[in-house]
Amino acid sequence: MQRPAKGKTPRRPPLKKTSHTQKDPVGVYCRIRPLGATDEECCIEMISSTTIQLHAPDGIKANRNGEYKETQYSFKKVFGIQTSQIELFEDVAKPLVDDLIHCKNGLLFTYGVTGSGKTFTMTGSPGEGGLLPRSLDMLFNSIGPLQAKRFVFRTDDKNGMEIQGQVDALLERQKRESNQQSTVPKTPSSKQKPDPEFADMISPEEACKCEGVDEDSCYSVFVSYIEIYNNYIYDLLEDTPIDPIRPKPPQSKILREDQNHNMYVSGCTEVEVKSTEEAFEVFWRGQKKRRIADTQLNRESSRSHSVFIVKLAQAPLDADGDHILQDKNQVTVSQLCLVDLAGSERTSRTKAEGSRLREAGNINQSLMTLRTCIEVLRENQMCGTNRMVPYRDSKVTHLFKNYFDGEGKVRMVVCVNPKADDYEETMLVMRFAELTQEVEVARPVDRPICSLAAGRRHRNQAFRDELSRRQEERPGGSNNTEDGSVLNQLLDSLPALPACELVDPTDEQILPRLIEVLERRHRIRQMITEQYTRTANTLKSMLQEFDGHLMAKENFIHEQRGKLGEKDKIMFNQKNEMDRLEKKSKMLEYKIDILQKTTNIYEGDKRSLQQELESREQRLQRELSERKRMEARMQGMVSDTKHQWEKECERRVNAKQLEMQNKLWVKDEKLKQLKAIVSESNNSATSEQQRPPPPPDKPQRNSREKDQPRAPEKRSRSPLPGDVFRTRGGGQAVQFTDIETLRQECPTVSSRKRRSSGDGSGQHNGNKMDWNDRENRAPVASTSSALGLQNGYQKRRK
Repeated sequence: MQRPAKGKTPRRPPLKKTSHTQKDPVGVYCRIRPLGATDEECCIEMISSTTIQLHAPDGIKANRNGEYKETQYSFKKVFGIQTSQIELFEDVAKPLVDDLIHCKNGLLFTYGVTGSGKTFTMTGSPGEGGLLPRSLDMLFNSIGPLQAKRFVFRTDDKNGMEIQGQVDALLERQKRESNQQSTVPKTPSSKQKPDPEFADMISPEEACKCEGVDEDSCYSVFVSYIEIYNNYIYDLLEDTPIDPIRPKPPQSKILREDQNHNMYVSGCTEVEVKSTEEAFEVFWRGQKKRRIADTQLNRESSRSHSVFIVKLAQAPLDADGDHILQDKNQVTVSQLCLVDLAGSERTSRTKAEGSRLREAGNINQSLMTLRTCIEVLRENQMCGTNRMVPYRDSKVTHLFKNYFDGEGKVRMVVCVNPKADDYEETMLVMRFAELTQEVEVARPVDRPICSLAAGRRHRNQAFRDELSRRQEERPGGSNNTEDGSVLNQLLDSLPALPACELVDPTDEQILPRLIEVLERRHRIRQMITEQYTRTANTLKSMLQEFDGHLMAKENFIHEQRGKLGEKDKIMFNQKNEMDRLEKKSKMLEYKIDILQKTTNIYEGDKRSLQQELESREQRLQRELSERKRMEARMQGMVSDTKHQWEKECERRVNAKQLEMQNKLWVKDEKLKQLKAIVSESNNSATSEQQRPPPPPDKPQRNSREKDQPRAPEKRSRSPLPGDVFRTRGGGQAVQFTDIETLRQECPTVSSRKRRSSGDGSGQHNGNKMDWNDRENRAPVASTSSALGLQNGYQKRRK
């Protein structure tokens, strides 16, 4: 059996984004908290309603020019230390609540270092409600009379919303009430009383409401409260059973993606609330479970990121304006996320250890991931790149990725502490805020208008009011009286009956006359009925025509209001664009000033370097000229030395030639002497053979030895430079160099020695005879020069 081919899971098609989508920049606001003490050093100055300036405190290193760096940062609006909570709400959160009622999402989060006032800005205090309680108060003030009954809207497990009928909602309400009564019995003190910490947050004169609420829809509000602690999500509204013996830690939640590609927390508790007080109570119940700790920088430091989600479900009424349309596709859900981010902190200042150190590391890591995502978004939008935004690196960015992808407005309140100790951390916060303002988010699309006629609720309510009024005006007896009077008037309008008395049933006079009168009255009644029907039809047609004209006028007015709203939005967007361009131009002017200063510094450096370069070039030219002169002088010296050496070589060559000639002459003389000695020895040998041998005598020296003085038996030293010696011709010469002495034995002396030793071999060849001679060889220039030196030396000696 052949197995069927296993197909791959098809890839989910990506969301198609229109290229003509309008975008708005992220709204970034700045709030400056007051200093803790009046004598503390301040490093922030509010220049205008949109610009602040940071001054470097004492102890911060200066620039290389010796000046302290002062930087300016621009925001959409800057709120000073005197700003009240209502002023901040009017500019920041009120437009988001308005968008929430008009089916648009919103994200508002506070950002800053620890102890900068983020939790106070978001939550507030008794008498000074923050952004969260004021947003809830405005929401319920706007939709209070238009809310549906409990459990008509019901959440499912997939981030969706369902609609129940009136009967099912009633049964579920009764079931919930019975469960509450069985679990928690009601007491007189358990009535709904607001928590004392939130009782006086908002004064009645500060209450506000949204204009332009759709009265033909029903609304229901759901709230949820979560925290992100150590990159895990926990439900703060989850009712967990308390086990005193073995307490269980809270279970973390996971993020999922619904069918519309929106991120949500799976299994999160969503509570339906019907009033501001009830929403406060739910919020305070979760606030008590939030993780806070005491650090050296903040007595109640938030150790987690808290997210309070407000969901608004709305559905249109039916054509009669009495009940909600039982169509799930007509349900619209919008949400507003109010986020209180934990503050970034340095462990070197907080001295955190153990679990506090781990919490600080996770907080800083999540904030760094948020900064990285903003940087990648800005790079993709400004440079046209397509880098992947690392939303999944942190639960905070992964939860709110849809907002940055164009699912609603994003606004950020940067809270700063002006004290000098937080200067470096505040610099990093300002840079992140400046970076965030350059990110643009796609503008949310308006929901389609319902096709049913407008004013259904109002007409239904008017009909009910009129019906109740008429029922009140018509008690039991009055109705009969009124009906009788109308009947009497109708009878009076008919022909009167003849006065007659019927005695006999066969009376032929009275009965025909009575029948005639009754027939006439019947005809009149039919005519009246027809006329009444015609009049009623005419009136009905007129009413229908008037209703059509009224609906046309209402549609026209609605269209004109829509166009006016679009024009207002266009004007608002243009105003925002102008503000953004003005801020950008100011920022560019500031950057131009900085670049101009930098350019001036670089020009001064360039001039100094150019002067140094010119001086070095001049020095180099001088060195080159000096080198050329040195080369010329060296060339002259080389040429002179070369010329001298050439002369010296020539002189030495001549001296060597003369020396060689002298050597040749000496050898010739030696050869002549040798010949003479040989001839003399031959003659002496012949004479000795004829004569008796004479007594032994001292051997005679040769002619050369006779001419020279006899050398002592001790070997004389070699002549040294500067010594005077006798030349071969009988003169004297001065020794200039070392001298080489050659000793040779005379052949006659050696033969006599051999004879005296009794050796019988007296005959020797002339060429084998030994002879002694001493030759002094010394290089001399010439004979004349040697004679001249000898004469000069003799004169000096005299």
